[in-house]
Amino acid sequence: MSRIDRRFAACRAEGRAALVTFVTAGDPDADTSLAILKALPRAGADLIEIGMPFTDPMADGPAIQLSSQRALKGGQTLTKTLDMVRAFRAGEADTPVILMGYYNPIYIYGVARFLKDAREAGVDGLIVVDLPPEEDDELCVPALNAGLSFIRLATPTTDDARLPAVLANTSGFVYYVSITGITGSATPDFGAVAQSVARIKAHTDLPVVVGFGVKTGGHAAAIARGADGVVVGSALVEAVRASLDGEGRATATTVTAVETLVGELAAGVRSAAKATAA
Repeated sequence: MSRIDRRFAACRAEGRAALVTFVTAGDPDADTSLAILKALPRAGADLIEIGMPFTDPMADGPAIQLSSQRALKGGQTLTKTLDMVRAFRAGEADTPVILMGYYNPIYIYGVARFLKDAREAGVDGLIVVDLPPEEDDELCVPALNAGLSFIRLATPTTDDARLPAVLANTSGFVYYVSITGITGSATPDFGAVAQSVARIKAHTDLPVVVGFGVKTGGHAAAIARGADGVVVGSALVEAVRASLDGEGRATATTVTAVETLVGELAAGVRSAAKATAA
């Protein structure tokens, strides 16, 4: 079993959904970003998505776009992102790490080199939002052959005719985008999300996690009642932004702000499990 498989199995054994947290590598600077990364598991994160900064993140809302800009301004590169994963792995062997982003930086780095280096650094999976199933030979299949999970996104517009293509080479888990639009732009309709998750689960045995628009412990609890995992990203990078000083630099509260919010989200996920058990 992969780290991803083991973690979802452990959460199932506890009768709860997993909390998946997203942060942008290098935001607001390399040292603070690594400190945030190290804080996530102890705050309650079960899996970690690390955003690979990109100049044109078209699927992301303002919060994540700004986090990419801060990281790139600070000199973050894909090479430095992989180094950050290595540094994280030096003290944390169990928490799954998924790199999330766009294909252009990977293409420039070189696919074969990237997959080798990512695997050696301790990466467990990839989410590349601008590569559709029709382009699986470009990165998805090579990633699977390299031992990395390739996680696909399903959306409210992914109907039953399209779903088999989306699921064909997906591994690790399925990421259901709860809203039509960019990240952090709206609050999901929790009832509609639960119905969509049930529909997807009828087509696959993979865990189905839900992201986009989850901002609070209450939101996380509502999603956790019907999904295998809850993803939170924009709220966390916004917590980073709100903690910065007037020059955009980290302060003494930056890591704590993220850690505190993750704790609230983790409590929300766990409260859903208690409510279900009761």
